[in-house]
This record gives sequence, C-alpha cells and structure tokens, in this order.
Amino acid sequence: MFLDELSPIFKQLLQHPVSFLGGFASGALRLHLADDPVRSWLNQQMGTSYTPPVTHNGKSTGPQSISIE
Repeated sequence: MFLDELSPIFKQLLQHPVSFLGGFASGALRLHLADDPVRSWLNQQMGTSYTPPVTHNGKSTGPQSISIE
C-alpha cells in the first residue's frame, strides 16, 4: 500500500531524472523562479524571458475561498 502511493514519484524520477532532481532541489532550497540566479538560468535555457505569474496583494490569481452565511 505504501509503495503504491510512492510509485508516481518513482515513475517521474526514472523518466526524467535531471528535471525531477532539479525541481526537488529547488523546492528543498526554497528557490523562487523569479529570483535572479534562477531566472537568468531559465532565460538561457528557454531562449526567452521568464515572466512569473501575476499576483495581486500577494495572492495568486487562482481559486479563491469565499464564506457563505
């Protein structure tokens, strides 16, 4: 049962080891894609400039919670 829950992680690790470990390391080190060292590296890799997602007042534009009385 425990291995069934971890199988998608191992599948991604085996299919794309460099990108998986890069994403894992950036998450563990809490690197932000908009910060300069990471942003400049992404710009070199993609050949275009990276623009981070737009936020309003520190909140993302994704789903928002509401309260119903």
